[in-house]
Amino acid sequence: MTAVLRMPAPARANLPGHRVVLGTEHELRLDCGIEFGPFALAYQTYGTLNAQRSNAVLVCHALTGDQFVAEEHPVTGKPGWWSTMVGPGRPLDTERYYIICANVLGGCMGTAGPMETNPATGKPYGLDFPVITVADMVRSQKMLIDHLGIERLFCVTGGSMGGMQALQWAAMYPEHVFAAVPIASAARHSAQNIAFHEVGRQAIVADPDWCGGDYLSQGKRPQRGLAVARMAAHITYLSEAALHRKFGRSLQDRQKVTYGFDADFQVESYLRYQGSTFVDRFDANSYLYITRAMDYFDLAAEHGGVLSRAFTGTKVRFCLVSFTSDWLFPTRESREIVHALNAAMANVSFVEIETDKGHDAFLLDEPELDKVLKGFLAGCAEHAGLDR
Repeated sequence: MTAVLRMPAPARANLPGHRVVLGTEHELRLDCGIEFGPFALAYQTYGTLNAQRSNAVLVCHALTGDQFVAEEHPVTGKPGWWSTMVGPGRPLDTERYYIICANVLGGCMGTAGPMETNPATGKPYGLDFPVITVADMVRSQKMLIDHLGIERLFCVTGGSMGGMQALQWAAMYPEHVFAAVPIASAARHSAQNIAFHEVGRQAIVADPDWCGGDYLSQGKRPQRGLAVARMAAHITYLSEAALHRKFGRSLQDRQKVTYGFDADFQVESYLRYQGSTFVDRFDANSYLYITRAMDYFDLAAEHGGVLSRAFTGTKVRFCLVSFTSDWLFPTRESREIVHALNAAMANVSFVEIETDKGHDAFLLDEPELDKVLKGFLAGCAEHAGLDR
């Protein structure tokens, strides 16, 4: 028997931008078997949708990202997480494309997630929120795109978990996507990455203030556990060369070691800072849910264990990008996708960019990535007749 979860639209979060209630007529069927809706989805747009509604680019964010891709973040005051890529004259040119970025399902920046109120209890959902998958995130985004009256996306792109969403879009809705650019991503989460996520989740649940996931109702937050989870994850986003170049064994505000457990080294202080600032903008339960969604991602498993079947007959144009120093999503995983696309006779380009910046290279100033994305999109625009 199918479980049914009825959710009224939650109150609007105190955030700038757009927030729409979806699933009022037809609920969203989740992979876990629950019919979910109505639910809120928060998103931002940049640029102008053309008269043909053909220039829309969906940017999918990574694990700790959100919809504020190209503007000052309302919580941290920092620039948007992809402001190097999105804006006038940039590869995702807001004078040419209509950029859409939505906070993922399960998130904590205005989209329905474990922070929202459970109508059955009047308290935040916590762990009563249904477990979601990357495919569920994409289904909710498709509902948003339909709501906006856009028949086909010109492009869907993103890095890391954003790349997973781009692949899922191309597999689930190929007739609604002209081009896809998965960056620093994979068709399934590796055992190593699942292991890193489990370390982070266990750090959160071991925090006494986690309260079995019910911390918001008790006026608490598992900040220490979430900070440690962030610290552990952040190490995986960098390369050894980048860490050495940035910090080496330099000491932090001292001339010699203290023979204690304070932050003697600059790298320790850096990680502690990353952890302490992260808890100001992210929810611990959302971290559990979104990391789990990444763990469950396995595109081949959805197609009888054969990845090429996910793209059979596809007309989507693909450009895959990897980085030489990315050990979290190494180049071989991008090559596996390329081989599957070749087997499906898809139109695919592939670029491995040489850099020592690690997985986070897609978020940093990487001129070669700018050239690749700008050139690929220009070619796609020509074939799509975007300028006609």
